[in-house]
Amino acid sequence: MRGKGTKRFGGGGGGEPAAKRQAPGDEGPSESAEDGTVVAEISKNKKVSVRNWKGKVYVDMREFYVKDGKTLPTRKGISLQLDQWKILKDNIKAIDEAIKENA
Repeated sequence: MRGKGTKRFGGGGGGEPAAKRQAPGDEGPSESAEDGTVVAEISKNKKVSVRNWKGKVYVDMREFYVKDGKTLPTRKGISLQLDQWKILKDNIKAIDEAIKENA
């Protein structure tokens, strides 16, 4: 459990800088559907899209919420660079086997 005054995001130990909070209107790889191509709707509020941000292509898996009739992204999600996406894709069989073992 966190104590009073401790940081909530990033900066914990590993020498990594604290994660930057992104305001809902800021540009980023997880913004509205018009910034990318929605490839799959996993569920009502979870989507996978491919985005181009700052000249790089990302596979973005993210939760969304509706506010004032607009679908907006949450911080809950992950954006994978193409090399990270390739590693995940290459390990699908191992992931499926692990699921079977743990199901």
